[in-house]
Amino acid sequence: MQTYIGIIGGSGLYEIDGLEGATWTTVDSPWGTPSDAILTGTLDGVKMAFLPRHGRGHVHSPSTVPYRANVDALKRLGVTDVISVSACGSFREEMAPGDFVIVDQFIDRTFAREKSFFGTGCVAHVSVAHPTCPRLGAACLTAGRDAGITVHETGTYLAMEGPQFSTLAESKMYRESWGCDVIGMTNMPEAKLAREAELCYASVAMITDYDSWHPDHGEVDVNEIIKTLMGNSEKAKGLVARLPKLLGADRAPCPHGCDRALDYAILTAPEKRDPALVAKLDAVAGRVL
Repeated sequence: MQTYIGIIGGSGLYEIDGLEGATWTTVDSPWGTPSDAILTGTLDGVKMAFLPRHGRGHVHSPSTVPYRANVDALKRLGVTDVISVSACGSFREEMAPGDFVIVDQFIDRTFAREKSFFGTGCVAHVSVAHPTCPRLGAACLTAGRDAGITVHETGTYLAMEGPQFSTLAESKMYRESWGCDVIGMTNMPEAKLAREAELCYASVAMITDYDSWHPDHGEVDVNEIIKTLMGNSEKAKGLVARLPKLLGADRAPCPHGCDRALDYAILTAPEKRDPALVAKLDAVAGRVL
């Protein structure tokens, strides 16, 4: 199998530098219209795809991002490995604005989003005990450090609904009682959907602020966030540019089983499955259906 890297870019990252044969491709999905067309091309001989999570011009809020359509569209293109790049706030003094975190755990506090490709007529349950791919995360860690970025190896990401930032009480609870490291609004249900689609998924969280818990920083200042975002964007481009050589053009099966997540997940008997839903699942679950 050939490696095909998909980058989902969040606030601050809207392109990949140096793509050969770069073309904006429209991908139709039965799950709705993706956030935008997908920029495709090759980098160091490896196929790459870039999807702006919020759309060019930042038209989607975290709650209105069409997460199912986005993941489905990447799977339809043939993407094998998805790297999420997104802005976040930090709950840890040592995780400072400008640092990156390779997220390995999530607490999902979102409530206004469709979180699964499956449902009535085709029920499935996948494990997200370990919601990111360690192999892919390790590549992102190496790429980031090679690019001169301060990168933290692990972190727990609190996914909030938004679009408002946290209250002070919430920020303190997430930090002190729940043990979270960073906070953002977009990695859920994205990570869950990537697992259902049998895609390896890694999350690179780019810290822009200290949320509202920090006594020396006060409430989140959007103007300061934007300044930090611009610097983080350039760093992210350096990280992404190093991924093709690290991952290589030839791809073996995922040693952690991300690409086989549906082996035993579907519970609905074949004769009871809804044909309309099964048809929509052709890209996501075609391997097992």
